Amino acid sequence: MSERNKGNSFLVQGSILAATSLIVRIIGLLYRIPLINIIGNEGMGVYSNTFDIYNMALILSSYSLPMAVSKLVAVKRSNREYRNAYRVFKCAMVFSVSIGLMATVIILFGADFFSSFYSDNSIALPLRVLAPTIFVFSIMGVLRGFFQGKNTMIPTAISQLLEQIINAAVSIIAALILVKNYSANMNVASYGAAGGTLGTLSGALIGLLFLVFVFAVYRPYWKKQMRRDTDENRESYRTIFKLLLITSVPIILSQTVYQISGMLDSIIYNQIMFHKHLSAFDFQALVSSSGGGISRNDMYTKVIRRALIGIYSGKYKLLTNVPVAIATAIAAAIITTIAASFSKGREDEIRNKVHIAIKFNMIIAIPSAIGMGVLASPILKLIFHDSSVLPANLLRIGSLAVVFFALSTLSSAVLQGINRLRVPVTNSVISLGIHIIFVFILLKFTPLSTYALVIGNVSFALVVCILNWISLERHLNYSQEILKTFLIPTICSLLMGVAAYFSYQGFVTLLHSNLIATLLAILVAVLVYGILLVFLRGVEEEELEMIPKGRSIVRILKKLHLL
Repeated sequence: MSERNKGNSFLVQGSILAATSLIVRIIGLLYRIPLINIIGNEGMGVYSNTFDIYNMALILSSYSLPMAVSKLVAVKRSNREYRNAYRVFKCAMVFSVSIGLMATVIILFGADFFSSFYSDNSIALPLRVLAPTIFVFSIMGVLRGFFQGKNTMIPTAISQLLEQIINAAVSIIAALILVKNYSANMNVASYGAAGGTLGTLSGALIGLLFLVFVFAVYRPYWKKQMRRDTDENRESYRTIFKLLLITSVPIILSQTVYQISGMLDSIIYNQIMFHKHLSAFDFQALVSSSGGGISRNDMYTKVIRRALIGIYSGKYKLLTNVPVAIATAIAAAIITTIAASFSKGREDEIRNKVHIAIKFNMIIAIPSAIGMGVLASPILKLIFHDSSVLPANLLRIGSLAVVFFALSTLSSAVLQGINRLRVPVTNSVISLGIHIIFVFILLKFTPLSTYALVIGNVSFALVVCILNWISLERHLNYSQEILKTFLIPTICSLLMGVAAYFSYQGFVTLLHSNLIATLLAILVAVLVYGILLVFLRGVEEEELEMIPKGRSIVRILKKLHLL
């Protein structure tokens, strides 16, 4: 392998985690189908609001630890300070257990208080069921961060897969049992959502047990490494604890802003729409999905608001988050390698890695966004058996968020990797301020209703992208190549979108099957995009060789005379 490919091995590790993350998200999509059928859109609204609170608690307590630990361990490992790397792990574990336990207790006993922010006491029960998961994730996060800092994503990838499989199985079974047993209860949506959250807890426990097992297996090897560490520079636990705080607090704040935007959307939506009559957009959507029984003069009752939030969070955001998982995985991989390069002052190496990572992300994110927008209705029919207007329109309008969230996630990780930890926080806060004002105006003074949340979601990520881009130019003296990173993938994606649309229309007319027509249209889209990307020189041979099985792909393309 060439030196350049060795330097960019993060792409292989990131690809492993990205592939697993995609599988995990697909499992998440698949189990949501029976879950939504069991608990309904109203139950999904309760479920989504519960996770808003849970995710905020998770971010404040332990969500930043994997990234902080991986960054610090990677720096120590690159300098062969194995004992200091292990000290980072031990210090982080004590910190995470303490904070995680505290957060669990606060959520467990404060569930009624937190649910009052949403004017919905149905959130309290599923939130109590979910509370212990914070403690489990706080331990699991440190273990994942330690492995990632050691430059291996495989334990994290396998644990995520196991976690999601158990989550899916338990969520469906528990929701079915609870809804059946409490079907006569007025608060049946709450019990259904509690079944879903029980699955999350069960999956987290299995994921943690796997990581503990792997850690126990490899512990003798790491002890042997530490015995070879002759460096007398032993950092005190106090120093390491300070480093953890300095590293994790900005990451916490940055992620908190992202999560707050979703929470504030739901809170503002509930507060403003409570006093409004149904808009024409939502009236038509609800009539088409419910079969009638709704008047244009109806107010946004609690049930209607839950259902609409359930559609927005449980369908639109869930689907758009699938391709963003790739950016998240690459971000997790790149922050460790950039931190190691930065500690040695290799700025040219950093710029090369950033270029490769952003280009790789855009090559995937741009066609994902356009394909999702073009095939919005067929995808929703395929996954959720939902042919109603509202979720399809939300996906068409908001699919562009995939590109902006992918780019903002990756650029934030780069800035954190070069020790500009406060910059992503500042940029996110500025974007959040604009976002709140924008969403408030749209909800208060326009009939857009749920569409306003989607527009706000896209605009929030866009502003972060712009600000992060400016910051990268300033702090890294970095300028991204435009033609092959953005323009060629966009042209290829637009042509792909045309091919996908007409191929779907043709297949569904001939075969009268949405399932087969959608899958064939996606296959056509992938082939058309791939061929166009290579034909227009959007990707070079040496770049293809950097990805897993890249050399095999190059050989095939050469046989087809595409390279």
